[in-house]
Amino acid sequence: MASGVTIGQAAGFVGVTIKTIRHYHRLGLVDEPRRDGSGYRRYSSSDLLRLVQVRTLSESGVPLSEIGALLSADPQRFAANLAEVKRRLTERIEGLAARRDSLDRLANSDQALLPDRACALLDRAAELGFTPDEVAANREGMVLARALVPDGFDDFLTGGEHALDDTRFVALNKQCWAAKDWEPDDPRIEELATAVADRFLANPALLAIPNGLQARTDAVRYGLLNHHGEDHAPAMARLTTLVETKLRCAGVDIPHQ
Repeated sequence: MASGVTIGQAAGFVGVTIKTIRHYHRLGLVDEPRRDGSGYRRYSSSDLLRLVQVRTLSESGVPLSEIGALLSADPQRFAANLAEVKRRLTERIEGLAARRDSLDRLANSDQALLPDRACALLDRAAELGFTPDEVAANREGMVLARALVPDGFDDFLTGGEHALDDTRFVALNKQCWAAKDWEPDDPRIEELATAVADRFLANPALLAIPNGLQARTDAVRYGLLNHHGEDHAPAMARLTTLVETKLRCAGVDIPHQ
């Protein structure tokens, strides 16, 4: 009776595939047994033990490239190497957990990209009657502001809070959103721009956004933020430009595009 078992039997006993055993052989992790008189490789109990060790270490997270050295190490070095593998696995687990938490926040949309203070502002805007599309546009502006001017984001939010506290400014803001569908040369745009600029000047707290951004960014980034979403809304683009011009004439320092 032939001594040892075939590769198929070895795979079944150890709980791996034949392909996996051959891969272990190619990597030098397990020596290939000699062939018997019939030309078959026969795996001894020692071979099976080695296969089990390699499989167990691999399933525990040890890279295959490190298993050979690990199995040939003395007990002290073996323990030290396992501790290092455990450390790396812990880092991976923490990273995966962070990604999982990020996916959970994505389910709540805003919380993945914005802090609680910003989310509270968006919720408040919705409560004040801004439409879902308008709230979504504000959300985009917040995400951009946080990315482009991170050290000015708190001032950006402060300005947003002041804006929602000012009932007159809220009403003007809603008129501005309605103006999105006007023709660019509509005479009402000039009137609305004057009203908005006058409200900014009447309530200096509203200037926290332009002043805060102007102090922390350049004209290019300021323009990207203040004119975001106007590519397909020429009336809004004209309205914003007119408001900026009127504020500059009143002495407010706003970057030119």
